Amino acid sequence: LKARTSPACESRSSHFEVTLQQLNDLLTDDSGLYSWPSRHFHEICPRVYVGNAFVAMDVMRLKRQSVTHILNAAEGNSFMHVNTNAEFYAGTGIIYHGIPASDTDHFDISVYFEEAAEFIEKALVYKNGKGKVYVHCREGYSRAPTLVIAYLMLRQNMDVHPALATVRHKREIGPNDGFLRQLCGLNQRLAAEGKLWNK
Repeated sequence: LKARTSPACESRSSHFEVTLQQLNDLLTDDSGLYSWPSRHFHEICPRVYVGNAFVAMDVMRLKRQSVTHILNAAEGNSFMHVNTNAEFYAGTGIIYHGIPASDTDHFDISVYFEEAAEFIEKALVYKNGKGKVYVHCREGYSRAPTLVIAYLMLRQNMDVHPALATVRHKREIGPNDGFLRQLCGLNQRLAAEGKLWNK
């Protein structure tokens, strides 16, 4: 597994100072190793699931889980992506939204943070709070968890540390360093706007 070394990204408020090393420490075990997800999907918080493409392609399984919304964080037709769309779920009653993110350090996933958070938020109030949203990428390891962490920060006012720890506590994840830097940037912006609190 690759070692990650990156400079700190600090917010204006020292209370919300974040370094990439701190975030990576939350993702790794005592030996500094990352773990691969132990299951196809996990429930991160009530009615918000993070998982892989295998489950996303299994409509019967999604229906059994009473999933009402799908957020594909890896929409596209390359080997790095999951080639589903609204048409794929036509007739199922499942509401689909796709984000064409690539799992690379230089991809700017932050431009989709607000859009993803809004979709998740709408899913959870669907049918008087009966909605369930399945957020996935290929492996449910980097792109999908990054969007759920951003959702927790934007809609639950969580600082990046508890937001990332909440997801990692439920599922083995490993967002790439570029995505972690962008979460640092979101943390810095929200802290400057006074919109964060430590849980």
